[in-house]
Amino acid sequence: MSLQKKIDFAVVFKVENANPNGDPLGGNRPRADFEELGEVSDVCLKRKIRNRLLDSGESIFVQSDDYKNDDAKSLKDRADKVEALKKEKDKEKYASIACKTWFDVRAFGQIFAFKGKKEDSGSGVSIGIRGPVSIQTAFSKEPVEIISTQITKSVNAESTETGKKSSDTMGTKHRVKHAVYVFYGAMNPQLAEKTSFSDDDAQKIKAVLPRLFENDESSARPAGSMEILKVIWWQHNSKLGQYSSAKVHKSLEVDNNGEIKISELKDLKPEIIEGY
Repeated sequence: MSLQKKIDFAVVFKVENANPNGDPLGGNRPRADFEELGEVSDVCLKRKIRNRLLDSGESIFVQSDDYKNDDAKSLKDRADKVEALKKEKDKEKYASIACKTWFDVRAFGQIFAFKGKKEDSGSGVSIGIRGPVSIQTAFSKEPVEIISTQITKSVNAESTETGKKSSDTMGTKHRVKHAVYVFYGAMNPQLAEKTSFSDDDAQKIKAVLPRLFENDESSARPAGSMEILKVIWWQHNSKLGQYSSAKVHKSLEVDNNGEIKISELKDLKPEIIEGY
């Protein structure tokens, strides 16, 4: 049975001397908007949710090369390993199998290249699956202070051609000194009907959000530098919900230290979950 009640949620997290999401077009500096508010993209956040679901044993379609649990060399390779998908020529049945096979497909959606029957006019088109779980970009509560440090990216290596040592490669490492970020999300029961995203699936996402940054350590994000402070979870009493997601999200106020204040909405009580 698919998701029975609309869900809204928010996640408050803290960054201390880390680069939460580097911008590849900006020399990997932490992302920030024109008002210098720090940003973490929705794609980055969904990547971390997928990784935590992988840790929990869920089947994930979109896996990164440095964090995967199979030997697939590409998304196409991963899809081709599912025999039922290779044989299926009906678009709707193909989408249904994909949703049942992979958690992130039925949660976030996905686009698949598809070859139908030769006689079908739709042969060779893509299948678009629209997921019921939406994630917004995270923004910091105040302008971020970005610290840049010159580093040595590599040690001297002896050149086999000249017999001489090559010079060190220099680079720059960036970090946010301190900031509190917030991002919002929602789960749509109407779209969940199409992908078979269930109440149990919603609870699995709820379970991984408080530990979003565990097993996510790197040179840019040392262990303990990224911390979930609070997860706020609103479950409505129907598929349509008592309030719009905009009104629910606006009921949350977060200060620069991560303290929260929630305005009361009649018959909609939030559940506040502490970070892991």
